[in-house]
Amino acid sequence: MLVRALGSKYTIYEACDGKEAKALLGAVPTPAALVCDVMMPQMSGLQLVRNMRKDAALARIPVLFLTAKSTTLDVVTGINVGARHYITKPFKLAELVSKVDSMVSGKKT
Repeated sequence: MLVRALGSKYTIYEACDGKEAKALLGAVPTPAALVCDVMMPQMSGLQLVRNMRKDAALARIPVLFLTAKSTTLDVVTGINVGARHYITKPFKLAELVSKVDSMVSGKKT
């Protein structure tokens, strides 16, 4: 669903888990934004973003977490790790697309 919704506007790269996402980030042109879950096998989204923030080539990529982890602590942790947006499931597709659009365009929402 996400690939279909965002793929009509953007080039999409998919990864099955955090470890694959990390490898993919090193193999493709630097993406304009990253949408990932907090809970992923191999490497969590939090670990992935922490690693990205240590890499000068990836540190400025805006991140949106889309996840079922919805406590206040979860949200604060996600933002503190470096996510620009944190959306919990279930979510409204229009909200997600709007936030991705704002990240790609560089506008603050």
